[in-house]
Amino acid sequence: MSILAQRGVSAILAGMVVFWQRLWTGARLTTAVILFILVIAPEWPAFQDERHRLNSAIGLRQFDFAVWLSQALWSRGETAVAASHLYLNEETRRELVLDFLDLINQRRQLERAISRLYTDPSILDAAEQAAPLEAQVARLRAEIARRQPLAEAIVQEQVAAILLEDGFDILGKPWPPVQMQMTPLPAILIVSPRERIERLYGIPLVHGLTAAEQEALERTVLNELDYAAMVVPIGGLGIFPAMILETTDINFLADVVAHEWAHHWLTLRPLGVRYAETPAMFTINETVASIFGREVGPRVVARYYPDLLPPPAPPPTAGPQPEPTGFNFREEMRITRVRVDELLADGRIEEAEEYMEARRHFFVANGYQVRKINQAYFAFYGMYADIPGAAGGDPIGPTVVALRQASPSLRDFMEMMGGIVSEADLWTLADELE
Repeated sequence: MSILAQRGVSAILAGMVVFWQRLWTGARLTTAVILFILVIAPEWPAFQDERHRLNSAIGLRQFDFAVWLSQALWSRGETAVAASHLYLNEETRRELVLDFLDLINQRRQLERAISRLYTDPSILDAAEQAAPLEAQVARLRAEIARRQPLAEAIVQEQVAAILLEDGFDILGKPWPPVQMQMTPLPAILIVSPRERIERLYGIPLVHGLTAAEQEALERTVLNELDYAAMVVPIGGLGIFPAMILETTDINFLADVVAHEWAHHWLTLRPLGVRYAETPAMFTINETVASIFGREVGPRVVARYYPDLLPPPAPPPTAGPQPEPTGFNFREEMRITRVRVDELLADGRIEEAEEYMEARRHFFVANGYQVRKINQAYFAFYGMYADIPGAAGGDPIGPTVVALRQASPSLRDFMEMMGGIVSEADLWTLADELE
């Protein structure tokens, strides 16, 4: 065979290899999507009779997942077929991601400058002065949209590399695949009974509701259903692909991508399937995912962006420890939750609500702009119980943390927690640990 013929055959074979690699990637993505449609990502709210009244209160402000998913899956599919990130060296990948995050930062600075122009009463021609800035913002948005699929694909691969080291794979590939998209996130309407702290509903709302619109919706739920309600922001949502808050911080990005992937992994196991069964299962799920994100995220940054990794906390010194100075938000919030639980347990609902409002003023006076503290506030923030705070005296968080500390590896911890089918299983594991 001639040299030219040999080269031709080699080129054909190489092309076939690339084709089958891309076909395999597309097949994995399609399978994952089908699985999540069948199982339903746990953070999607279940429809119940009472939801009709809530739907009336929400009106057209409910987030449309169908539209977002169709756009996100199309974007993911294009990236998987192109797979251009696979042919870049690590330094180029790093620069592409950081440049992308810097573009977001530039756009935000311009948007803040435009906002200042419109809020400054001394500026009479705000629209005229803002016009060139708005043109720059438009150009940046177009450039961000152009670069986003490649930057996201790189971050996905970086997170996947750490997951492979911990054994979260099937046939050498992470399973489920790491898939996410940075996007303006929906807010979540959290609804809780007034007589106890419990997440009854978590309903995604359209992005960008004003504080006045949020307050109006919360009052409507209170007046018409006698429930405490609060519209809260989120950093990510574990549908597939995961929705990730647009950020300029690689540390936050790596943490949240890993956190939401943990939900994807758990969705295929008993703990994730039972995500919404009880408040305790909510808390166990979110605490496990938080622990996972806090471990995997820093390892991603340490591997690919080591100069951007925050310095570790100094180790404790021997002897008596000094009393912490300054205002401790988490400790004060823990104290607040414990007292609220006591008041509600005694049936003193109005007193508990007055106390929460007084404590909100206390937080604001100390520099924390907390818009509202009510039962719904704790029903949401108390789920993330790996760090003391809004969970109050709930023992679930410390128990899950102790089980992680006793596990020989992150994979062992996840396998153990993934098999939990009820809160009782958690206490059984805790008893075995003791």
